[in-house]
Amino acid sequence: MRDTSFRQLQTLSLATALVGWSFVSPRLPAARRVAVQAGVGGLLVLGTRSPLGLRPPLLWAGLRLGSAAGAVAATAIAASTSVPAVRLSMSGRELPASAPGWLLVRIPVGTVWAEEVTFRAALATVGSVAFGNSGGRLLQATAFGLSHIADARATGEPLMGTVLATGIGGWLFGWLADRSGSLAAPMLTHLAINEAGAAAALAVQRRLTPRRWWNISQLRGIRRQRGYDCFI
Repeated sequence: MRDTSFRQLQTLSLATALVGWSFVSPRLPAARRVAVQAGVGGLLVLGTRSPLGLRPPLLWAGLRLGSAAGAVAATAIAASTSVPAVRLSMSGRELPASAPGWLLVRIPVGTVWAEEVTFRAALATVGSVAFGNSGGRLLQATAFGLSHIADARATGEPLMGTVLATGIGGWLFGWLADRSGSLAAPMLTHLAINEAGAAAALAVQRRLTPRRWWNISQLRGIRRQRGYDCFI
């Protein structure tokens, strides 16, 4: 009984620390944050001896399930860009200065790898031991949702909506990992969602840029015709 209580306390402490870290990490420079988060995730996997399922035959099952789920998610995100409200939100989003660095390093390493090994591997493993499989999945999903509070505040997104959506996403990622026995399934799905969202935001903003400059040029011409000075 004491062992169980101690394990539960340890698990809750780890979950609390991960949520707390989400408020601290944004203060680090982007490059350093990617390295630290990826490294901490790897250390947590080693410390908790979490199985990743990244070797055959579990790897093949994870790749199959993750590819299917990721394709569905990416298609849904691409289709959502036809909704005016979604395009408006994407057009106002502040994007990183380096698109290649964002797409090739920050998302796959600093976000997908770091979050999956931290929440779906390390926290889910100790959570399952302390609270059972369902309890462990619920704990990691809850912590995952709460860890996005700082992101929601920084981007101006609805706080409760962000926490709820990412919490549900964390639960589904955990289900994919349990279903396939491999972390490859949630990693591929997570990667597809983030990359599709990033690519859509980049496409929307680049599509609007020529129009924005055309409007400015048009306004300059009108003002010159009317004899006004223009410093736009």
